[in-house]
Amino acid sequence: MKFLPFAVACLGISSVAQATSPTKPYAQTIYIGGDIVTVNDTAPTAEALAEKNGRILAVGKESDVMKLRDSNTKVINLNGKTLIPGFIDGHGHVFNTGIQALSANLLAAPDGNVKDIASLQAALKSWMNKPENSRHGIILGFGYDDSQLAEQRHPTRQELGVVSQDIPVLVIHQSGHLATLNSKALQLAGFTAESKNPEGGNIRREKDGKMPNGVLEETAFFGVLIPLFSKLNEKENEAIFRAGMKLYSSFGYTTAQEGRATGSSVQTMYNLAQQSKLPIDVAAYADIQVAQDFIKPPYYSSQYNNGFRVAGAKLNLDGSPQGKTAWLTKPYLVPPVGQKEGYKGYPSMTDEKAAEYIELAQTKGWQLLTHVNGDAAIDQLLKGIEASEKKHGIPDRGFVAIHAQTARKDQVETFKRLGVFPSFFPMHTFYWGDWHMDSVLGGERAQNISPTGWARDLGMIYTSHHDSPVALPNSMRVYSATVNRISRTGRVLGPKQKVSAIDGLKAQTLWAATQYKEEKNKGSLEVGKLADFAILSANPLKVAPETLADIEILETVKEGQTVYKRDEQSTASKEMGGCIDSARCQAIATTAMISAGMLHHSH
Repeated sequence: MKFLPFAVACLGISSVAQATSPTKPYAQTIYIGGDIVTVNDTAPTAEALAEKNGRILAVGKESDVMKLRDSNTKVINLNGKTLIPGFIDGHGHVFNTGIQALSANLLAAPDGNVKDIASLQAALKSWMNKPENSRHGIILGFGYDDSQLAEQRHPTRQELGVVSQDIPVLVIHQSGHLATLNSKALQLAGFTAESKNPEGGNIRREKDGKMPNGVLEETAFFGVLIPLFSKLNEKENEAIFRAGMKLYSSFGYTTAQEGRATGSSVQTMYNLAQQSKLPIDVAAYADIQVAQDFIKPPYYSSQYNNGFRVAGAKLNLDGSPQGKTAWLTKPYLVPPVGQKEGYKGYPSMTDEKAAEYIELAQTKGWQLLTHVNGDAAIDQLLKGIEASEKKHGIPDRGFVAIHAQTARKDQVETFKRLGVFPSFFPMHTFYWGDWHMDSVLGGERAQNISPTGWARDLGMIYTSHHDSPVALPNSMRVYSATVNRISRTGRVLGPKQKVSAIDGLKAQTLWAATQYKEEKNKGSLEVGKLADFAILSANPLKVAPETLADIEILETVKEGQTVYKRDEQSTASKEMGGCIDSARCQAIATTAMISAGMLHHSH
């Protein structure tokens, strides 16, 4: 469909009709009877919206928009509910979210019920006792968080052995950067007292300093996980991907991201899109270290092919602050087990290797997303970009700093100078705010994590994200954390970093579209843009900010078609793991996950 200029959105209905067709353009669907938040500063609210052929036909007064009605037009009365643009994923892992959806739920409240190691063990046993899971030959859990366990530590291999000594048990930390294995899983993966730490990773040891205690960090963990899932067949991978998209759509997302795609996951997503149009758009960023072959046609494109495209590359330069593997310039407040005072985390690679990947992306014209949690890792990224610019100039690269959790003010200023787009992770203020204050960073550093306020002071735009499956892809929790910055216990982290409700909404809609360079097509309710919507139980610009997380997603509409509608009987957005609905059961049954041999990994 021919693109309509943005200026048309500011004209009257007659001008819209004239621009669209010499004859009157009748709407397929018209929405009335509720608040319509356009996220368009020129006309921030509207009484009605019309859609035709998956695009917005008109936005404005109800009396004007209803002139586009004919006998075939479907008129939807919002009955006081609120229509906003569909949420756009600033950063997440929609494919890996499917893995979370199919694993035992080890999350703490409010997303799960694990509060100590005993309840973690019980959750794993309950998952394993279900017939659709017991045949997998592995017990897989996701989302435990040592900062939320009563013991304030990771489980040990022996404690996972209580769940099973004969079946491998693998539980993934909520950060996605660590995991704990039982003795059987360690044995099958080839870990012994003689195993050496891989570059960019760490094997935590028992008191003797030799035998692995079960906890694997960063590349030590990834070396187990990647072979594990690379051996799934195509149907199993498709089931995982479908589960991820379904969960995303239940939180109002119409555009999702797979923010660190392997070659096999790119192939799965592309193949599924070739079979039929995906329910939501998915932009994948191929891991620049292992999947460069997929940053080319037909995968790599600026346009979606049936809802899928490879949009660029992903680089990872450090780990997780809550897991205490992020690379800092100043020490952690409390070092993790096995580390001495003064411990600052560690990089994923050398400066030289990082600069090589950055220059590769710049010379190829790839949009590069770079995972940088610690300020030392951010320094490494900025140093690499500046070195590349001295050789190649300053192109419109659209590079994105993912997380930038501990960005210093001078680094935010450098983001602006170099044109680096920050995608922040304010959900940390809720999930790990207390942990950051009391154990990870302390004081000023914890107060200024994900410094959205500094960015706005500089006139910058940014995005806010959930990094699912690190956290559920809960759009309203992201929104609340960005605006309120309130921890689980009610602490406010960095009141000067708070932003307004409209800025928080833009960070997940219009500014997110800008990050993807899709702002002409998405992110606000304007004539000619895609009819991508989320229908909410309340207007986020009118409620008390502290209640934002309580707003419910009632419906998700992608290009005029409903892809999710809240069922009062459904708990899909509240419960993770196991068989919570028929589609989830089918996905789990299809995912005949794993024989024990799939855990084999040599060192």
